[in-house]
Amino acid sequence: MPYEQPDSGAAPARYVLGVDVGSTVVKCHVYDRAAAVRGSSYRTVESLHPRPGWVELDPEVLWSQFIGVIKDTVKAAGLHMRQIAGLGISTQRGTFITWHKRTGKPFHNFISWQDLRSAELVNSWNKSFLLKVIHVIFTVLHFFTGNDRYLAPSFLTFSTHQTSMKLSWVFKNIHEAEEAAKKNNCCFGTVDTWLLYRLTKGSVYATDYSNASSTGIFEPFTKCWNPTLCNLLSIPMSIYPPVKDTSFNFGSADSEIFGVPIPIMAVVADQQSAMFGECCFHPGDVKLTMGTGGFWNVNTGEHLFASRGSLYPLIGWKIGEEVVYLTEGSISDIGTSIKWAQDIELFTNVDETAEMAQCVANSQGVCFIPGFQVSGDDPCLCASFMGLKPSTNRNHLVRAILESVAFRNKLLYDIIVKKVHIPLQTVRADGGVSNNSFVMQMTSDLINKKIEKPANVDMSSLGAAFLAGLASGFWTDKKQLKKLRRIEAVFEPQKDSEEYRPSMDAWLQAMKHSPHW
Repeated sequence: MPYEQPDSGAAPARYVLGVDVGSTVVKCHVYDRAAAVRGSSYRTVESLHPRPGWVELDPEVLWSQFIGVIKDTVKAAGLHMRQIAGLGISTQRGTFITWHKRTGKPFHNFISWQDLRSAELVNSWNKSFLLKVIHVIFTVLHFFTGNDRYLAPSFLTFSTHQTSMKLSWVFKNIHEAEEAAKKNNCCFGTVDTWLLYRLTKGSVYATDYSNASSTGIFEPFTKCWNPTLCNLLSIPMSIYPPVKDTSFNFGSADSEIFGVPIPIMAVVADQQSAMFGECCFHPGDVKLTMGTGGFWNVNTGEHLFASRGSLYPLIGWKIGEEVVYLTEGSISDIGTSIKWAQDIELFTNVDETAEMAQCVANSQGVCFIPGFQVSGDDPCLCASFMGLKPSTNRNHLVRAILESVAFRNKLLYDIIVKKVHIPLQTVRADGGVSNNSFVMQMTSDLINKKIEKPANVDMSSLGAAFLAGLASGFWTDKKQLKKLRRIEAVFEPQKDSEEYRPSMDAWLQAMKHSPHW
């Protein structure tokens, strides 16, 4: 049944929609020209775990949730679909699906970026003689040419988070996908590509540069799907979608879905979208997202930094001739740890945690070791508390959890300063954990840098809306977008970072004892 809209006459298009399809929630906001939220809706994403270590999403359920939040948001705002100038879609990265080109039928559920089914394949490759040969070849090439595009392959290692390994698993284990690929009838898509395909009833098959670069299969230096990697892993090159600009007219949603054809004006990966929503448009601009996990992103402008240790390069966005590159580092188990503490009733409301941490002078020597995210490299890795005493209470435990977030922020920030040779500007924070004043202040103290928190922390939705608004002419340029930024709080360093040295040293010592216990 087509979506029925009440008649609104010729209401002008005065609003844009920003949808964020995350790992745990699908959110939608409708924004006016002042970038104020006029209506919102969200639905929880339910993960499937058919086998230990496997994490999947049902594509039909995700589609239903996506359409539902858009309809609910427009209704909550008291608006009509024909008043929407454009739709921007931000999506979780690395989660993918394959389907039959002719029938549109998926060969499997979405395989999440969190999925570990490729663990054996990863371990086999990382121990292989062939990978050692590849390291030597690219080390020599980098030495003689000085070209940074040869640097990353010179110390390439595979991980379970990479799309490439899970995609290789698909073609080794799902016969229908393998057979379809042989006949050029197999389509690969991340969440954005699948939603585009469904919204347009199969007429648009595409992704954008930010999502493509986040798969690890797309070569950011050449801006092409990587044939060398695909040949290495026996992945057919015919399966990949065309790559389009991030802010771009992708076509319109079929009128049967929403009652009117809504223009799809942007698709973007979630961290890059949050970067755009924070207006980090210039080299040296820094974005810190603290949600389920943590992500530090630095705008490196036209310069693409090759992977170095825990940092990796990404395409931030492409708009016309402009291509902006980012360097990213990530931290696992931030929001996850806090949610676990709430589940075991260390506190009732997450808003209490900052006050609980501040009501004790220190954690009394208690250290929290994050480790909820199962690792293929260390199956024994687990979250734990160290330094518990008879006098330890829930305030000490909560403080230890929050301190671990700030300590890990400090470690990653120091790596960024050392490896990224660009003067870093003010840090702009977003994500649910940025609402925690204790974490924000301690991080500011540790890195000796000012941190800004926006009034609206759902930056992935806003970034998608900004990109859609630029493509549709709803907003004129990035200069106008910067004027729409609303800062709710600014955290400036109040303590010398050396004051935290004893507690951070104790935490680092605890971290050293935790692996392979």
